[in-house]
Amino acid sequence: MGATDIGYVKSSFHNGITSIEFFHPQSNSLPGKILDELAKEIHSAGNDNETKVIILRSGGEKAFCAGALFDELITIKDKEHGTEFFNGFARVINAMRKCPQFIIARVQGKCVGGGVGLAAAADYTIALEGADIKLSELAIGIGPFVVGPAIERKIGVSAFSQLAIDTTLWRSADWAGKKGLYAELHHSIEAMDESLHRITNNLAHSNPAAMAAMKKIFWKGTEDWDHLLTERAAISGKLVLGEYTKHAIQKFKTKQ
Repeated sequence: MGATDIGYVKSSFHNGITSIEFFHPQSNSLPGKILDELAKEIHSAGNDNETKVIILRSGGEKAFCAGALFDELITIKDKEHGTEFFNGFARVINAMRKCPQFIIARVQGKCVGGGVGLAAAADYTIALEGADIKLSELAIGIGPFVVGPAIERKIGVSAFSQLAIDTTLWRSADWAGKKGLYAELHHSIEAMDESLHRITNNLAHSNPAAMAAMKKIFWKGTEDWDHLLTERAAISGKLVLGEYTKHAIQKFKTKQ
């Protein structure tokens, strides 16, 4: 069984709250299969009238998400395959954007690349101290094209460009909080989960119609993202085929 075939996405429901958890043994990296399942689970929860609020979380106690799975990136042989892989990120972000319920992200560890995109696309993100962030895409010859709009929307052009340009510097969770990526930052898992329980239970007893209307307002100006993110996926899908990128990914994999 290859690295692209392992991991999981699972959902659970309790008292109006749907919790969607993803996991991959390589620091919660995201192969295409997990991206597809995530988008489907978010879409399904969004269409469930019993679901009042959604929690997005990853398994384990270490990294929240390491972004795209290098083992899959290295196997991409043509632009169509590459575009389809990066469209996986587009589908997840658009599912989060269009879902009428608020999505609360639980970030227990470091975020890289697409992981930062997930944290940014959530409507409210609760994080643990030490949940530092980095956009490493340029270091492997591509760029944060698909997740970029979500990150820029949340933290602004200046902070996004700093992350995208300096691919080697980890920005602290405190930095991410001050820029608006994290709504809350906690010193312990217990404190983070207590706050997560508090806010999701409050939302589960709030008016769904009011929350849906608020979410539409919060995401105003993103109506073209179905088209925009697909265009961005095509840019990454082409760049990932380059010799620079192939060599850089192999170099990264050797270090792991």
